[in-house]
This record gives sequence, C-alpha cells and structure tokens, in this order.
Amino acid sequence: MPLDCPETPPAPVSPHRVVALVAPNQELYPVTSASAVFGYQGPDIPQHYSFTLCAERPGSLSTTLGVPMQVDSGLDAMDEADTVIVAGWTLVPSPAVLDAVSRAHSRGARIVAVCAGIFIPAALGLLDGRRASVHWELSGGLAARHPRVIPDDTVIYVDHGDVATAGASAATLDLCLHQVLQDHGAAHAMRIGRQLAAGPHREGCQRQYPPLPTAGPMPDSLAPLLEWLLGRLPDHVTVEDMAAYSGVSARTLTRQFADQLGVPPARWLLERRLAATRALLEETDLPVETIATRVGLSSAVNLRRRFHTALRTTPAAYRRSFR
Repeated sequence: MPLDCPETPPAPVSPHRVVALVAPNQELYPVTSASAVFGYQGPDIPQHYSFTLCAERPGSLSTTLGVPMQVDSGLDAMDEADTVIVAGWTLVPSPAVLDAVSRAHSRGARIVAVCAGIFIPAALGLLDGRRASVHWELSGGLAARHPRVIPDDTVIYVDHGDVATAGASAATLDLCLHQVLQDHGAAHAMRIGRQLAAGPHREGCQRQYPPLPTAGPMPDSLAPLLEWLLGRLPDHVTVEDMAAYSGVSARTLTRQFADQLGVPPARWLLERRLAATRALLEETDLPVETIATRVGLSSAVNLRRRFHTALRTTPAAYRRSFR
C-alpha cells in the first residue's frame, strides 16, 4: 500500500500592514492609540497586524509633548500598506503626501483619517458626497475648503469601508477597535480592548458633545443682564422680565441678543440651563427631577425632551459616558 503523504502545512499569513503617517508637531495620542491596538498584544493574543510610522521627511520629528519622535520610514512605506492612518496633518497637505496617499488608496489600502488628517482624503476627493466625522472646531474650515464633503461634527467616527474618519483624537482608539472588529470579529476586538483596559467600545454614532454655542465671554452691554440670568436659572424668567431688568423693550433686547450673541434671549437661557444640566450630570449623583428643578426646566420630562433635542442622547446615557 502506498504510504500516506504528509500534509503540507499552510503558508503563513502575512500580517495586515498598518502605516501611520505623521508630521512635525505631532500629537502623540492618536499615534499611541493606534499602535496600542495594532501593535504587539502579548503572546496570548494572535498578532494579525504590523504597525510602523512614516513621514514626508523621516528623522527626528517634534511632538506636542515636547519630546522628539524618531521616524525611520518615508512616504514609500505606504506603497505596501493595507491601512494608512493619517494621524495628524496641516490643513494644506503637500503634493507628495497627497500622491502617496492616493496611490495607497488606489491600490486598495484603507485610509483612516483622524482630526485634521481629514483634510488629506478630502483634498483627494475621497469624501466628496460622503458624510465625514469632523471635529467641531474644524467643520467650518473643512466646509470652506471642501464644500462637496458632508461634515458631521456630532459623531465620533464614520466608516465607509475604504475611508474612515474620526473627528477627535480621543476617538482614535474607538475607530481602531472598530477596524479590528470589522477585520476579525467582535471577540478579537474585545480581547484587545480588555488587554488595554479600555472602556466599552463606543459606536461611531456617539456624539462629540461640543461646548454650547453661547459659552464664552459676555458682551459688555449685556453682561449685567446675563449675570443676573445665571443667578436665576431655577426661576421662571420671560423675555419681558429680561427687558424690564435691562430697561429696554422686548423687541430691542431681542435685537441686541441677535447682534451680539447670535441667538434670541430665550435660546441663550435654554442653552445655559442645558450647560448647567450637563455639569450636574457629570459632577453629581442628583436625580434628573432634582436637576430639572435646579436648572429651571420644571420637570424631568421637560429636561429629557430638551436634552435629547439638543444632544441626541438621554441624561442617563450622558451621565454614564462622563461619570
């Protein structure tokens, strides 16, 4: 009888190559977050990825931490990348950078842009007609430079498969874990998350929670009234009450608010009440009914309705995220 031939062992699978594109004055958080997810996880977790850095001009790069970062690879490292993470950039990327990222995308590499890195896929037209997560501080600049992109400054990341965007650097970990989930399933992503002692993975639809638009310095002419209002958040105060305190007509007061704050008086007061609500949810264990009374929203039902309209989430979910 013929001898059985030994089985041929399967060929080793090459790891998925992740290359992070960095720049001078680099913020380290998105780089370290990406390396934590895609780098070595220890002997008990399968190593499906390799991770390296590249820069337009390799060498010693400055960082926002004040210590230099050594980068040995140039832009040609992206020629073999399966995923390119644009970890930070200027609003006007160079032709060489755009060409290297474009080649990688054309070859089938996944482009993941974090914070200001969004300006690279946007400049290449990869986000035209598509929704993109953008940090709320950058949404105006993105709209002005790339009007065909649909900016969304309310969610932490958006993934289109070939291109993904994270609005803030703090969302890098969430987006990278999301990529692992897409590549190797939820169980593997959860193992990495537990290894990093990361919090529960946040979905891309979770909101960024930017500051309310009326936060900031008070105009001198309205400062006495605004201070008076802030001291009376629990009270029922009408526009007529505000006008009487200021010694002007309700119509004149409304015009002053529109000119100097960009919102009507009642809207400004509601936003201050919502800001106070957020602070109490973050810093105390007070029940929602008590908070509603303290901030002048009358009832838990009204508070929940106003809160959801403004932030697209519930007070309970917000408190879980920030406590």
